[in-house]
Amino acid sequence: MHYAGHSRILWLFIPVFSASMPKKFIKRIMPDHETIRHHKSLKIFGTLLHDPNLWHLNRRSVAGAFAVGLFMAWVPVPFQMLLAAAAAIPLRVNLPLSVALVWFSNPVTMPFLYPGAYFLGKWILGTPDVPFTFELSFEWLANGFLAIWQPFLFGCFVLGVFSAFVGYFGIRILWRIHVIRSWKERARRIKARADARIAFRKLNGNSDEKTGADEKSND
Repeated sequence: MHYAGHSRILWLFIPVFSASMPKKFIKRIMPDHETIRHHKSLKIFGTLLHDPNLWHLNRRSVAGAFAVGLFMAWVPVPFQMLLAAAAAIPLRVNLPLSVALVWFSNPVTMPFLYPGAYFLGKWILGTPDVPFTFELSFEWLANGFLAIWQPFLFGCFVLGVFSAFVGYFGIRILWRIHVIRSWKERARRIKARADARIAFRKLNGNSDEKTGADEKSND
C-alpha cells in the first residue's frame, strides 16, 4: 500500500475539521485526483473513476467517505485501498477521501489496533485464549490467521462498524455545526454593515441639520 504520508492526518482531523472550513481542510488532506486516477492499484476500475460524483465535496459524500474509509481500515488485508475504492464507487461517495482514510490503520497503529480487535472479539465470543500475532502479509493470512480468525475478524467487524458509524454521523454533525456558525457569522456581518450604514446616515443627517441651522443664524 502507498500514501503513507496521509496516515498522519488521522490523528488530527477531528479538532482541525471542527475549527476550519470543511472543504478547504479536506482538500488539503486528500490525495491528488490525478494521482488516484493513475494509481496502479486502482487502474482496474477504468472509466468508473471518471464519475464526477466520486470527486464531489459535500456533506453526504464526505460523511460516506469517512464511513467507507474507516470501516475498510479494520479489514486486515494488504489491499485496503482497493476495497475502499470498490465500495466508494457504487456508493458514489468521495473516492480520494475513502482511499486516504484507510491509513487510519498503518504500520505504526496496527500493533495497537488489531490486537485490540482480537481481544474484543475473544471477549464477546468467549473463545479460548490463543497467543496473538499479526503481520500484514499473504503468508500470515495463509498460516497464522487460521488460529485466531473467528474472534479477530469479529472484533475487526465490530470496530469497523463502530468507526464507520462514528465517522459518518460525526462528520455530518460537525458539518452542520460549521454551516450554522457560517450562517450566524454571515448574519452578524450583514447586521454590522446595516448598523454602519444607519450610523453613517444619521451622522450625515445631523451634519446637514447643523449646517442648515448655521445658515439660518447667519441670515
